[in-house]
Amino acid sequence: MSEGEKRTGPRVKFEHDVPAQMMAIDGTWRRECIVDNVSEGGARLTVGDSIKGLPLAEFFLVLSSRGLAYRRCRLVWVNGDQIGVSFIARGRVPKRAAKAETLS
Repeated sequence: MSEGEKRTGPRVKFEHDVPAQMMAIDGTWRRECIVDNVSEGGARLTVGDSIKGLPLAEFFLVLSSRGLAYRRCRLVWVNGDQIGVSFIARGRVPKRAAKAETLS
């Protein structure tokens, strides 16, 4: 493990490319990517197109062509065409969304 790494669990590396897509939370942009490896808390991705200027505070990593398998992510690091992401825990609902649900 390198000096800056904070992962707590083992990482799974794949023998073959695992294609996926990064997608904005609001659906305004998409980028093709390859999942290089994954752990319970995050993943390393290789991105083919530029991500410069994209809002990457939170986005979806879409793992299926129909969009049924996905994880909500946040950018942790960038190194050339590779990025590290952490998965945002499921069940975390933004305060605005929680208020809207209670009003309906």
